[in-house]
Amino acid sequence: MTMAKGYAAQAADAPLEPFHFERRALRPGDVAIDILYCGVCHSDMHTARNEWHNSRYPVLPGHEIVGRVAAVHPDAVKYKAGDMVAVGCMVDSCQQCRECTAGYEQHCLRGATLTYNSPDRVTSDITFGGYSDHIVVREEFVLRVPDGLDPMRAAPLLCAGITTWSPLVRYKIGPGTRMAVAGLGGLGHMGVKFGAALGAHVTMITTSPEKGEDARRLGADEVLLSTDREAMKAARSSFNFILNTIPVAHDLHPYLQLLAREGNMVLVGAIEPLPPIHGGMLIGGDRSIAGSAIGGIPLTQSMLDFCAEKNILPDCEVIPIQAINEAYERMLKSDVKYRFVIDMASLAQEKAAA
Repeated sequence: MTMAKGYAAQAADAPLEPFHFERRALRPGDVAIDILYCGVCHSDMHTARNEWHNSRYPVLPGHEIVGRVAAVHPDAVKYKAGDMVAVGCMVDSCQQCRECTAGYEQHCLRGATLTYNSPDRVTSDITFGGYSDHIVVREEFVLRVPDGLDPMRAAPLLCAGITTWSPLVRYKIGPGTRMAVAGLGGLGHMGVKFGAALGAHVTMITTSPEKGEDARRLGADEVLLSTDREAMKAARSSFNFILNTIPVAHDLHPYLQLLAREGNMVLVGAIEPLPPIHGGMLIGGDRSIAGSAIGGIPLTQSMLDFCAEKNILPDCEVIPIQAINEAYERMLKSDVKYRFVIDMASLAQEKAAA
């Protein structure tokens, strides 16, 4: 085992504070990674504050991890010391069920092991995430960061990126697709960038004219203000696909009316009960509502490769680990464009000063 340091919450109402713990010794097939950067996801805050009522304390969040391989078990063959790698929302799965063998490890029929707040498949110890100096991960869940991809800005791709990339691939978004993105935040701004890079005609749906201007900078072709009743009425039946990134429960009917015949709206943001839906809104236009989470390991690697090829990266603000509690409060106010990334050198400096 190795001693590790990170930032963890000891209770739902406690701030994240320095935390010392042990990482496991390398098991067959394991890779040890020195963490350079870790993105800050809304899921981190929800879990730290037990807003999903499943937190097991202490909670040490972080599932948008980029770092360098420090050591590998002799049985691990995919990576070597010094490789630039990444870890996303999962660190293990059964690797045997039909979902795992098809590359959908996130839907493992026996339950994927999440990067934090999840029982280890071997020891049942609760996993600790990327707000730390290093991590040990099964090699099948380590991703290669392509050459030329900025490692700091690549970090949010491991959750925000794959969450938006996955449904675009599944629904074959590309040239000729009239696509809309609802909500311009960490997820929405990646949806705009990906949609534009795939060749779709992208419209940003937002309540804010200022965000509309930013959406055009990110690659949106048009902006639709959801507060403009006449504009919303004129846009009825316009879109083949809507990526709905709004992170809270909301009325879906105004967005369903925007779907063309056989159009699809995919929810990636609101993980909570939603208001009732009138069935006629679906039946009348052969419309569909679907949900989407992250993607499996093969799809995540293909996304990283696509981002390197097209130079697509999130817009990020870099913070020291000591500012994580302030970052959470700013996220609540949407006061970030568009993702926070922790520079883990700040943790090493604190450690050296202790």
